[in-house]
Amino acid sequence: MTNYPLASSTWNEEEIRAIHRVIESGRFTMGEQVREFEKQFADQMGSQYAIMVNSGSSANLALLAACRYRREPLMKPGDEVLVPAVSWSTTYYPVNQIGFTLKFVDIDSHTLNIDTNKVEAAIGPKTKAIFAVNLLGNPADWIKLRDIALTHNLLLLEDNCESLGASVNGESAGTFGFGGTFSSFFSHHISTMEGGMVVTNDESLAHTLKSVRAHGWTRDLPATNHVYNKTGREWDDLFRFVLPGYNLRPLEMEAAIGKVQLAKLNSFVNARRINAELFLSYMSELDGYRVQKEIGKSSWFGFSIVLEGKLKGRRPELIKELTRAGIESRPIVTGNFTRNPVISHLDHAEIGPLPAADEIHDEGLFIGNHHYDLTKELTLLANTLSDFKRRF
Repeated sequence: MTNYPLASSTWNEEEIRAIHRVIESGRFTMGEQVREFEKQFADQMGSQYAIMVNSGSSANLALLAACRYRREPLMKPGDEVLVPAVSWSTTYYPVNQIGFTLKFVDIDSHTLNIDTNKVEAAIGPKTKAIFAVNLLGNPADWIKLRDIALTHNLLLLEDNCESLGASVNGESAGTFGFGGTFSSFFSHHISTMEGGMVVTNDESLAHTLKSVRAHGWTRDLPATNHVYNKTGREWDDLFRFVLPGYNLRPLEMEAAIGKVQLAKLNSFVNARRINAELFLSYMSELDGYRVQKEIGKSSWFGFSIVLEGKLKGRRPELIKELTRAGIESRPIVTGNFTRNPVISHLDHAEIGPLPAADEIHDEGLFIGNHHYDLTKELTLLANTLSDFKRRF
């Protein structure tokens, strides 16, 4: 029996009605609903442009492709991209798929985000970009990362797929880099079933994103644009392919749901933050368990726990206790990603020691957070952790 699940639905009858309105319209592929959702999303994030795609994974792919194929390219094949050693697989795969080289940087063991001190040490002659991640709702140190990027003339990109609603100094997470990505997968802060978004303030990047999103054609671009100007012959302009693009288009249903969900975002995030206050209060009374240190205002995607002291090495036993109590858990994202067998298939720079990522890999786990009151569930968690600790 599951007493404390990892994820839960944020839908009610409003989302169902939005789906039915799309069905009744007869237009299912990308159209007016998508355009409206993009505009609303950009406005809420404080960005000039938002381009919707079919997943957060595709958002990363589209962003990196647009950086390469922009009329004035921002990167070229062989360039190195600095990435944190802990993130989801689809932070990394697009880097190689677009022709760039991964260079893994260790994380800060407390924030779980890329260690800014180690970023500077990792910069080499081939380094052209930093692709930083906001992990589990917690923003990276974007003030320092901006300074580093400016000092070394590096492109700064942001994977914010887990951290919609987070902020630093009043700026929305996802908007600190030249481009930022978001996900609206089922378990995330808002859900459109599947869905993703890229935001930017650069018109040239936005136009390139629209082209690579849909086959690399010019159909969705204005007559005069930053990719390839239209001729005015509509029949030709609808089927002119100019970039090596993909089919990453979202559905009208997803966008219609997104409009409803976006209106609820602030209430969802506020509830998650209230839950986080209770979680932190409980955990402050338990030694042997380290929790994530907040930067700015986290949107608390979930709650990480790292075992230390006398509990170090006892994660398998703890997982059994959590499972017995009906508390779902999972690794902290992928742990140290470089320890996954797929690394042999990825083009990467030499991998040095990654002790903080290794610790997360071996001693970390993750508990869910939700958009509703978790007092009962968090009390169960605290009691289970306390009982476990007393055994050692």
